[in-house]
Amino acid sequence: GEVNSTGDDQKKLDIMSNDMMINALINSGVCSILVSEENEEPIIVPVDKAGKFCVAFDPLDGSSNIDCNVSVGTIFSVFEKKDGVVEDLLRSGEECICAGYCAYSSAVELVFTFKDSTVEGFCLDPTIGEFVHTRFNMQFPADGGKRIYSCNEGNFIHWDQPIKDAVDAFKNGIEGKPYSARYVGSMVADIHRTLLYGGIYIYPADKKSPK
Repeated sequence: GEVNSTGDDQKKLDIMSNDMMINALINSGVCSILVSEENEEPIIVPVDKAGKFCVAFDPLDGSSNIDCNVSVGTIFSVFEKKDGVVEDLLRSGEECICAGYCAYSSAVELVFTFKDSTVEGFCLDPTIGEFVHTRFNMQFPADGGKRIYSCNEGNFIHWDQPIKDAVDAFKNGIEGKPYSARYVGSMVADIHRTLLYGGIYIYPADKKSPK
């Protein structure tokens, strides 16, 4: 089968969702450059449809879980155009003006934030075809929430020692009580749970994939 720009196997829904996002963003009239995980090269929006924003996105995160009906999602970040080149997206997160995700599960939830603003959540109401504002000023639980750690321990041997030590501490107990492990493998699902319930989610660099 085909693989995407990061080496992941492509599924039919990856391609369909990618085509739909690209088509919607190009025809929105507000985008200048698009970068998708499913495309090797950036997409330059035609001048007659170009706007002032640059968007990077993964149209269907966690698609390896599709066949077993596990949650998937869409991830995106938005920058304002500077020079009209792909480097406009290769900037510090401090310059990102909007970022978020959409989780597709028992409900469809859209969560995003604007620069220097709060995190807000919206749930799709299929009866009216609109997203309804349902989660206000989303924050991690003040006390840290549930003692949960989330990571792909299959990569443990490839991690740096400080990461290994941290994960061992979670498993063996901090202040006498171990953390529970929860790992879906769809980043959107793991991030959404962590934001709502607390705990820690890590996706550390490893020696297996130095780039």
